[in-house]
Amino acid sequence: MRMLMLKPLSWVLPLVLLAPTAPAVAAGTAPAATSWTLPGVGDVGASVESADGRLRLRVSSGGTEALSVADLGLVTSTTDLSKDLTLRSQNHRTLRTAYRMTTGKQRERTVLQEESRLTFSNPSGAQLALVVRVSDDGVAFRYELPGAATVQRETGGFELAPDATSWLQPYNPQHENEHAEATAATAPTGEFGHPALFRRGSTYTLLAESGLDGRYSGGRLTHTQGSGRYDVRLADAAVASTGVTSWRTMIVGDLATVTGSTLVDDLAEPARFTGTSWVQPGLSSWSWLAENSSPRDFERQKDYVDAAARNNLSYVLVDEGWSPVWLPELTRYARARGVEVLIWFHWTNLQTQAQRDEWLPKLVAWGVKGVKVDFMESDSQARYQWYDAILADTAKHRLMINFHGSTVPHGLARTWPHLMTMEGVRGEENGLNATRNTILPFTRNVIGSMDYTPTRFATASNPKPQTTNAHELALPVVYESGWTHIVSTPEELASQPEGERFLRQLPTAWDETRLLSGTPGVETVIARRDGARWFAGGIRSGTGGTVTVPLTFLGGTGRWLVEIVTENQGALSRSSAVRRAADRLDLLVADRGGFVLQACPYSPGLTTCDKPHREPPRTSVLVDVSADEVATGGTVELQGVFVARTGGSVRDLALAPELPAGWSVVAGKPVRKSLLREGESVSGRWTVKLNPAGVRGDVELVVAGTYTAPDGRRIHSADAARVFAEPLPPKGSTYVSDQPWTDETNGYGRPQQRDRSHGGDNEPATLSIAGKTFGKGVGSHAPSSLTTWLGGACSRFFAEVGVDDGTTTGEGSVTFVVLGDGRQLAGTPVIRAGETAHLLDVDVTGVKRLTLATTDGGNGKNSDHADWGTASLTCAP
Repeated sequence: MRMLMLKPLSWVLPLVLLAPTAPAVAAGTAPAATSWTLPGVGDVGASVESADGRLRLRVSSGGTEALSVADLGLVTSTTDLSKDLTLRSQNHRTLRTAYRMTTGKQRERTVLQEESRLTFSNPSGAQLALVVRVSDDGVAFRYELPGAATVQRETGGFELAPDATSWLQPYNPQHENEHAEATAATAPTGEFGHPALFRRGSTYTLLAESGLDGRYSGGRLTHTQGSGRYDVRLADAAVASTGVTSWRTMIVGDLATVTGSTLVDDLAEPARFTGTSWVQPGLSSWSWLAENSSPRDFERQKDYVDAAARNNLSYVLVDEGWSPVWLPELTRYARARGVEVLIWFHWTNLQTQAQRDEWLPKLVAWGVKGVKVDFMESDSQARYQWYDAILADTAKHRLMINFHGSTVPHGLARTWPHLMTMEGVRGEENGLNATRNTILPFTRNVIGSMDYTPTRFATASNPKPQTTNAHELALPVVYESGWTHIVSTPEELASQPEGERFLRQLPTAWDETRLLSGTPGVETVIARRDGARWFAGGIRSGTGGTVTVPLTFLGGTGRWLVEIVTENQGALSRSSAVRRAADRLDLLVADRGGFVLQACPYSPGLTTCDKPHREPPRTSVLVDVSADEVATGGTVELQGVFVARTGGSVRDLALAPELPAGWSVVAGKPVRKSLLREGESVSGRWTVKLNPAGVRGDVELVVAGTYTAPDGRRIHSADAARVFAEPLPPKGSTYVSDQPWTDETNGYGRPQQRDRSHGGDNEPATLSIAGKTFGKGVGSHAPSSLTTWLGGACSRFFAEVGVDDGTTTGEGSVTFVVLGDGRQLAGTPVIRAGETAHLLDVDVTGVKRLTLATTDGGNGKNSDHADWGTASLTCAP
């Protein structure tokens, strides 16, 4: 959205919608042809016309029609509201709004929209309101019904000039196909995802959706080759609508207008909460793409933390494979280095309210700041209802969130300010493609933050001929993402010192964004401002050459220090010059190359725009406890020692316990120290109590020192002592899946599943062995282990075990083992896929810890989906 100079509210006069092509008619009489010109904004205009009771919306830019939408309307389960429509009423209002984003191409947004509402009825008396909003960067419409209804389909079709150039992405639920260039008519028959880009002359049109949540269903575009028409198909055959659809959004104008548009956010609902100081965009180190196995490696993750600390990256993202055994320790290590931790989840592990209630408080207790949730891969209403639920829950726990394997943005980042980014793109993890890179700034990234996972530098052992190092360095500027996950290894980053230096300075949320030049599929040059500093990046897809960069975006008449990073035979190098806004740069880039620059106001003697970066002092906390096991109502003595080791003094230190929920300090107070110099230490001692509602199992009693580092940051340095808090024993007849687990490991992918199979999303969720299904039990993948506390209160364990029917190959083979307090109580021979369930009926009298384990059957773990059907306990009442 371009910034507008708005006139006072008294300037707004009542507007009458005109019908220039036909006289007014009595209500209830359908005219042969009537049109209504709607109030426009700037160069953008719109009109609605009715011909024989069918509606069409026309959209213009600069006085020329950009597209129209024919056959507007809905079909519900009870009526057809797409034909024989008669105007019943019309009204208009001017909307002026201002809001602030935590992420995005422009933090502060000022919006002017002209809204027209035309209400129609069909011969049966059913009513449909067509609501149209016109802004200076496009037009949007939605349908509103008098009440709830089951929507079966939308009938409106977007009609583009047949010869308009198109850049379309064949639809799939994860939105990860490549864009293909064609024309509106010659594009193949099929389904295409939002957003869809078209160009006729110098006017571009981007089709998108906005205001889409669990009250409606996601849409895609359908097309028949030879036609310029694109219809909407909903993901669900029947949508339980509250009576309001999502916004069909048409961004129109020149390429700069489309690229800079905020229309999708402008149409979305306002923020659900204020007080966003805990929401922090930033760069993140991410190891999975370069080293798939590294998220399972605690020591290797520490290397990524160290690289993040060295390079001023705010976060480290620990992807699939992390273990709850060591993740709290990694989080403490990272936070002491000034780095926060984000962790990956398969969405099915946060699918239910119970799962979220279990995991989210635990993450907060560990010090995790956000989650990446993956593999949703659906545009259905049910999936959007899940998005609504997890957004509300993570906001409640002050956890930021990234949706990966997801739909595309629909304005949710305005409604939920802690939503930092979404994938919905064929990103760098799908391979390098310079042509793709120069299309995405004008398509997917227009509508919201894009989790592309860019910037892997080439080395001698990892050459990347598809792009260059300068091209890769430019991507975090060319692309906007509240969290930007850098995929270079620590060693690859260190191989390019000027790349590291530039990344240390780079923000990920912006005050202003401008397209400097570009052609989809060929070249993109974008400038973004953060405060007084400008950053710009440029990329090309084909043959190298000179890229001209006008510096007019700097503005004013003063001088600017401009620092430029380019590339020579793979090595990034930096140069600088003092320039004015009237100047231009002519930069030579390589084939599929790029460049970046940083600019700041110049004053005599200034040699760099860099803000100083200083790593926090090296500190440590030592923790000791008086006992390693505690029962309900019991206490332990907790001691903590904070040591300032190297790297400078710490100020305003507060040393205190951070206890699990339901624990309390019954003696001792925080220790405070205004100044602690290198080599000095301070200690504290506390008595802590396990209350009846306290967290149990293997818990960590943390002592943390929070202090102010020399650069002004508040740093959290902590360590913990492990204590086993005896859980309350089970009572009566119960199921293992209903009990807390004190320990759990799994052989592949997601953790073990309660009352559902471990298989993939396309496999049946019901536990099933040789055709016999189980409503209760545990789904695992060998080798696996889970432990639950019996406390000597139970006498019998029963289960029917076998390989889950979701295993489609003959490879599945598993053995099952039951252990009590580490001693084997029962076991099975190797059980293979398709074999009937084996019965386990085990005496567990006196057992405190019950462990259920599986092995891979001796032929590897492929397809070893193991089910503990029923898995029940008989315990004292």
